[in-house]
Amino acid sequence: MKAVSALVLLVVPVLFSAQASEPVAASTQVVRCESRDMLRVFCEMDVGNGVELVRQLSEQNCIRETSWGVEGGAVWVSHNCRAEFARRQASSRKSRRVVRCESRGRVESCPVVLRGAPVRLLRQQSVLPCREGRTWGYDRNEIWVSRGCQGVFEVGAEDGSGFVQTPRKVVCESKSNLRRECGVSVERRVTLVEQLSSAACREGETWGWDRNGIWVDKGCRGEFSAD
Repeated sequence: MKAVSALVLLVVPVLFSAQASEPVAASTQVVRCESRDMLRVFCEMDVGNGVELVRQLSEQNCIRETSWGVEGGAVWVSHNCRAEFARRQASSRKSRRVVRCESRGRVESCPVVLRGAPVRLLRQQSVLPCREGRTWGYDRNEIWVSRGCQGVFEVGAEDGSGFVQTPRKVVCESKSNLRRECGVSVERRVTLVEQLSSAACREGETWGWDRNGIWVDKGCRGEFSAD
């Protein structure tokens, strides 16, 4: 049975307040709002352009106008709905939805509302590799990780338009001349942006890539761009 990630569920209760989490874009305000003991809670935020739920934190479903909504200058939650909300942007520019999920050796589950949206690995944060289908994956309402995979994942658009198409920079380093794998979902290609080591980085010899990420070897350290 999968364990629920403590990273996602250990949160501080609030009452008519807002706790900002890691922003998903420079201009996007993300607010965490939590209902406890079935009570309705209001969390102040900018709702002028509308509000959307970006990540559900509770096992209890968060349903608009039933267990969450907007009133005045705040978003409200009830019936034990706990979630993160973002203001809609005035422009047509997409914001990147990200979820951090970490395994300490066993299988961990990080709840997130997907509604059919795809998920990809934005960047690996662990030494142990993150490989889709082996040490990470996603189901209807969760992202799961195992075997020490720790990563930041991007949730795509529910309308099928895919992911935010901006450069994804990854620093991958071979230390003590050992091979290192740096997980990141690759759709088209990886390019070396800047070599950071005195040891040469030569594609196919001291670095390379596949759909699950980038590898480096023999002291190659570099900054890469994944598309």
